[in-house]
Amino acid sequence: MRAMTETMTAEPRRLALHWLLFFVIALGIGYPAVSRFDPRTVPGCADAGKYYEMVAGEPKAASQQLLRPLVPWVARPIYRLTAGRLPSWNPVAFGLLVASALFSATGALILLHIGRTYAGAPAGTALAGTLLYFLNFAVHNKHLGCGLVDSGESSLMLALYWVLFARKLILLPVVGLVGALAKETFIPLATMAALGWAAVELRGKGWNPALALWSAAMIVVGLSVNVLLQYTAYERLVLPWEFAAQIRDDPWARDVSLLRGLIGCLTDRQFWYIFGWLLPLGALRLRDMPPAWVAASLGGAAAALAMGAWINAGGVAAPAVFNAIGPILSLSAAALLTSPTTRRPA
Repeated sequence: MRAMTETMTAEPRRLALHWLLFFVIALGIGYPAVSRFDPRTVPGCADAGKYYEMVAGEPKAASQQLLRPLVPWVARPIYRLTAGRLPSWNPVAFGLLVASALFSATGALILLHIGRTYAGAPAGTALAGTLLYFLNFAVHNKHLGCGLVDSGESSLMLALYWVLFARKLILLPVVGLVGALAKETFIPLATMAALGWAAVELRGKGWNPALALWSAAMIVVGLSVNVLLQYTAYERLVLPWEFAAQIRDDPWARDVSLLRGLIGCLTDRQFWYIFGWLLPLGALRLRDMPPAWVAASLGGAAAALAMGAWINAGGVAAPAVFNAIGPILSLSAAALLTSPTTRRPA
């Protein structure tokens, strides 16, 4: 009994230590963007200018970036507290970095917890998988290094997986609300992930009314938030299907078939920067991961690729694919690298 009490007391301290470690790592990864270069001048980080405007004050014009206010909202008070106190750093960039590091560290802690508690990985393997996740090109260049907001979507996808594992289904609408504030692509990612999870449960345990109900609530809440953000940004009502048709009508997507768009997503160099090593290493041990998580991750990745093909996004789709399937591939790759023998999930 005494040993159990000591273990329960030590666990929060260990989680806090891990979170602090991940936060410091994230700050170090994103440091160049606050001091050594301006992300707004880098072609691959073109959206950063709009996020800078959202943090510093009112944006100059309506744009799709206004549909992603979560990370800028968190960054704004940090910017206001540090403005004029960082002589050699850009305070807006610093606010965005700290906000992104907060989300990245929290997502990494969730991944560590999922690996240890639900995927049955040894503590060392779970930590190795989390660190592999941090080493990925997507985390360095999209979550932390370019003044972008992908860290919010990534952490909310991990929160979604944790809610499904822990059976805290009542929290699904909350995840839908916060995720929709992080990025508009979160809604289809989460929808397909929930459907993939439900399909595995349906085959193994039968129909789960609670999962269906709360998943539907998550989708409705997420879509409602997106409509509200659209109205705030453009001062008119834009329904989800109208938004999908509108972005398909953009010049770079209008005359491109869905097949060509999909091929463009899969052959872009950015996709292979992210998945060139992660996919072959991670795929070999996916069979050892919980089947419902595998199906959810594949569903989210399929949604990201479908959206990429729809708008002919090319390499822009790759970070969303990573946000859906990167965590499980990182943990699976760590299992391959640290454990020579295979095992079946409980």
